[in-house]
Amino acid sequence: MSDTINFDHQSFLKTVTDKAGVYRMYNQAQEVIYVGKAKNLKNRLSSYFRKDVSSVKTKALVRQILTIDVTITHTEGEALILENNYIKKYQPKYNILLRDDKSYPYILITAHQHPKLGIHRGIKRQKGEYFGPFPSAGAVWESLRLMQKLFPIRQCEDSYYRARTRPCLQYQLGRCSAPCVGKVSDEDYQSQVNMAKLFLRGKSSEVIDLLVKQMEKASEELAFENAARYRDQIVTLRKVQQQQFVSGVAAEMDVIGLYRNKSQACIHVLFVRDHKILGSKSYFPSIMAEDTDEEILSAFIGQHYLVNEAFQGAIPKEIVISQAIENAQELGQLLSAQSEYEIKISSNVRQERKQYLKLAGTNAEQALITKNSEKESMKKRFEQLNEVFELDSEISRLECFDISHTMGQQTVASCVVFNTEGPLKSDYRRYNVVGITPGDDYAAMAFALNKRYGKATDDDKMPDIVFIDGGKGQLAKAEEFFQQLDLNKTPLLVGVAKGESRKPGLETLILAGSHQLISLPGNSPALHLVQHIRDESHRFAISGHRAKRQKHAKTSTLESIPGIGAKKRQALLKYLGGLQEVKSADVKALEKVPGISTALAQTIYDALHDN
Repeated sequence: MSDTINFDHQSFLKTVTDKAGVYRMYNQAQEVIYVGKAKNLKNRLSSYFRKDVSSVKTKALVRQILTIDVTITHTEGEALILENNYIKKYQPKYNILLRDDKSYPYILITAHQHPKLGIHRGIKRQKGEYFGPFPSAGAVWESLRLMQKLFPIRQCEDSYYRARTRPCLQYQLGRCSAPCVGKVSDEDYQSQVNMAKLFLRGKSSEVIDLLVKQMEKASEELAFENAARYRDQIVTLRKVQQQQFVSGVAAEMDVIGLYRNKSQACIHVLFVRDHKILGSKSYFPSIMAEDTDEEILSAFIGQHYLVNEAFQGAIPKEIVISQAIENAQELGQLLSAQSEYEIKISSNVRQERKQYLKLAGTNAEQALITKNSEKESMKKRFEQLNEVFELDSEISRLECFDISHTMGQQTVASCVVFNTEGPLKSDYRRYNVVGITPGDDYAAMAFALNKRYGKATDDDKMPDIVFIDGGKGQLAKAEEFFQQLDLNKTPLLVGVAKGESRKPGLETLILAGSHQLISLPGNSPALHLVQHIRDESHRFAISGHRAKRQKHAKTSTLESIPGIGAKKRQALLKYLGGLQEVKSADVKALEKVPGISTALAQTIYDALHDN
């Protein structure tokens, strides 16, 4: 927007307070375009409207201001927390934005009688010990697979554990000691759990010393089978020690490296825990060319750690950054209050920390180069696709649909979106397909298309090409649907049919209307793009279907019985010892459960034995 909006800043500045607080700037569409904080709101806001402002970013921002809201706070700390809350909520155009705000996964060892080893993400409500954070779920699963080989601790869900009457396959493979059916004493099981905790704290040498003592003890007692098992554990642990991560003297810290190229930036975080690099992760905040490195680092720390429930008790005791920031002390105090232990933000560092910073900076540079390379590659693929279909205008948006179900049950449709930068995950959609004949993929496709485009107008985001994962039948259904729509711009419909052998590279494209078949060479960038979006839609549909199927499988049959709410369901399961016991109980046994009348017991029995 180039025209200046008539904002009477002089009248506004006469009434604004000089206290600390947070301000929100709105444009003509009533969108928050900037959020800021200040020790003195009057002075800070006055600075935006000076005649000698040289910043291009500030001039562009001021031209769009229609109104400004002000919130007064008691302290600067409160203002900083509120500012970051507003930034996360409104995602303002002119703020430095951290788009990736997912919580990190952890390894959790629960506090059960027979503790479970598993993955945890989010707020730490469950009792037990947490280890991490890990940079990705993949890193956690890799660690859990390793732990399974080292320590025979259960990793199964509690419901599966409680229902066992004989050992499962993991016991046969030597990856679980089967505490569910008493194949190991509580003392021996707890010993393995304690060693697993030591290992996760980076104290593998102590674990080996303990295992050596247990092996010697078993040998003296002529328990040679146990001694051999301890020996195998020692051998595996020594191999792991040789392959272990980079080690150092720093016990716990995050090292933040920054690399920028004009209006692009990458922040790379190294996670150092228990004297070793646990992993790393790259972030690509949305910035302006005029934003300084100090502003980017300050915004990252605030949005990444502050007012984030998933980080409570998980922020490292030291955060190392590449340069000093003005509000480092203030941020450190707020993070310390949030975590209930002291947190230090360091910038002028030496020796090992300096080497870590150099490593983080190198990784940030490489990550940004790789991302730009992928963007360029994606752009070329779009250009190639445009040449294949010979469209009048450039292709900027693709959408692809797929259907997933098991024997017609729990049907889910997916719609994935690509733009010239690659997958646009914020626009992905899943649809729970209902009201059709189970297994009717044509009807399921029509359902999904109607959900996506049924109420679409010309002003909505419409794709240039819609890919339908399927043959001529699926494509014909899509054609029939779009003929009913009254749109000025109708996307090109293309079916993606697998070859007879269903091997990648043998896909055939089917054009709507003429149903002309197009076969592209296996090395064609355009074909790679089609395969990418088709595979992504397939993955997205399957993951949604699996989640729906799993939820359905976990739903208790008691939930469908009239008169059985959450409390009575819990009482039945607790009193009788599980769902199988409830199913096998007679009416008299059901009557004994607190809160269950004779009539309700008969209802439950009839419902469970209806077949």
